[in-house]
Amino acid sequence: MTRRIVITGASRGIGRGLVDAIADAGHTLIGCGTNTAIMGELVAAYPAPHRFDTVDVTDWDQVQDWAQEVLIGGDAPDLVINNAGVINRNAPLWEVPAEEFDHVLRVNLGGTANVIRAFLPSMIEAGTGIIVNMSSGWGRSTSPEVAPYCASKWGIEGLTQALSQELPPGLAVVAVSPGTVDTAMLRSCFGEAAGNSPTPDDWAGRAAKKLLALGARDNGGSISIG
Repeated sequence: MTRRIVITGASRGIGRGLVDAIADAGHTLIGCGTNTAIMGELVAAYPAPHRFDTVDVTDWDQVQDWAQEVLIGGDAPDLVINNAGVINRNAPLWEVPAEEFDHVLRVNLGGTANVIRAFLPSMIEAGTGIIVNMSSGWGRSTSPEVAPYCASKWGIEGLTQALSQELPPGLAVVAVSPGTVDTAMLRSCFGEAAGNSPTPDDWAGRAAKKLLALGARDNGGSISIG
């Protein structure tokens, strides 16, 4: 059965890998990102019924307008993958500029809340649907020089747990740590050593199957995909 799947941060890294893997599995993608050029490439590569739009998840008005257009054009999503994320430049917390700290939390945590706020009511009305919030190993442990990122991902874990207690039967929210994947974000932390990790495409081929298998029984879960 074809499912409607919303994914944020679709333009790069694991988000871009998931777009290919999920589309190849026969499902309909509704994706967003902030890079207009790459969104245009995705529109060309995956025409209707797929849909890709330039949306900044930190901007509630943009997210709300996007969701309204998506929902007018079809049913509530079966799966929402909150993948959009950024990381701070490696530095002790006291050397991270306030603007950079705020940006990390605004994208990783605030953006996730915006997307949930926009799409979840339609899923509740439909009585079914899964929300995946991308977490991190640094949402369950810590390391130096990435305190803002750790704070945002620990926040994702808490948000997910609280939301799981609020959802009606038939729905689920799950926090998912992707493990280490050779993305630009990982390279910003580990440099060339990130090349020892799977590529986004390799990771996505395995991850898509696990994400698509999630169900209401998994509500409140905190899982890892390595």
